[in-house]
Amino acid sequence: MTPESARQFLRDLHQAALAAVSAAACLPPQLPPPPAKGRTIVIGAGKAAAAMARCVEEHWPQPLTGLVVTRYGHGVPCRQIEVIEAAHPVPDGAGVDAAQRILAQVQGLGPDDLVLCLLSGGGSALLALPAPGITLAEKQEISRALLRSGAAIGEINCVRKHLSAIKGGRLALACAPARVATLVVSDVPGDDAAIVASGPTLPDASTCADALAILARYGIAVPASVAGWLASAAAETPKPGDLRFAAHGCTVVARASDALEAAAAFARAAGITPYILSDAIEGEAREVAKVHAALAREVARRGRPFGAPCVILSGGETSVTVRGNGRGGRNAEFMLALAMALDGQERVYALACDTDGIDGSESNAGAIADPATLARAQALGLDAGALLHNNDAYRFFDTLGELIYTGPTRTNVNDLRAILVLS
Repeated sequence: MTPESARQFLRDLHQAALAAVSAAACLPPQLPPPPAKGRTIVIGAGKAAAAMARCVEEHWPQPLTGLVVTRYGHGVPCRQIEVIEAAHPVPDGAGVDAAQRILAQVQGLGPDDLVLCLLSGGGSALLALPAPGITLAEKQEISRALLRSGAAIGEINCVRKHLSAIKGGRLALACAPARVATLVVSDVPGDDAAIVASGPTLPDASTCADALAILARYGIAVPASVAGWLASAAAETPKPGDLRFAAHGCTVVARASDALEAAAAFARAAGITPYILSDAIEGEAREVAKVHAALAREVARRGRPFGAPCVILSGGETSVTVRGNGRGGRNAEFMLALAMALDGQERVYALACDTDGIDGSESNAGAIADPATLARAQALGLDAGALLHNNDAYRFFDTLGELIYTGPTRTNVNDLRAILVLS
């Protein structure tokens, strides 16, 4: 391969992975049977929620009503289901309004009715309804602090559940006595559906004590209203084994492993041997990058543990402890740390992108790099180490023209990393 064809291979592999986890590809076979007598009400939240809603409309044999909330710019036109857009990753008033209206949609239902709940990553911020006595401003401040702390997504969503009037299973209780069927596009390592979008329709195994411990672990101070709420019995979420969830169902319709398997199939068809490390990698982005770089160097220099040509694939969700004031999400930070660790290693090309098309809060999905990336940066006067220290990976790759832009993909199974090692 030429350098340009190697880069194009990685871009095409990324697109093949995205296609496999689109709502159109994964949702129709997983739709539950429609109710024999009752109504169907569609609710949902997440970056894939609007695309999922339209897919339901196209395949559902009966009339529908409902409302879903998605991130600004991620909506798609639907005929019967209303789509509201709101802020992510920090909630706003539009998300509060959407949560209140979704609660109103499920009032007064009967036992013959079906609530179809469509959830995907991003739903935690989008479906925002603070618990009693907690203001939106307080939730926003805690959200910002958690996002900057380096906390894992499961930890962040544990706190979100216990500060919400709708998450952690509470929305399902509001639907009673209707049956709830939850369809999930998973963006969390391990694919625990109760973590995705903070599980508004699923019982919650975490506790208020867990939430308090997480806040303490990351040194996040909370106002008296939040501390008081978390110390109250009312703040506890319904737990697994609660009989009120017995008639409900939940199906994960797309996950990171699906994207990785599609990427692997694309590579095989191109004559490149794929190796999937894991679909559930977590940890600091720059530290994960060092491990990936060490593996790629070993392949390139010694032909072990894999022979070249090959592509090393991984998924999951890394985190970034923000200490600087630069720009960039976890995938750009991973790529900058990877490029530094590879230090111009010949025959190694890499891409890392978030499958939702948004790396953190930026407009790019991720970035791409090749053996000449660091040399080009040095020629332009870029100090890679200083930029990484300032969490400014966006500037590094933007200057080089190596950011990846997909726009909103309307799916979300989290990060996809691909490292191509040529022979």
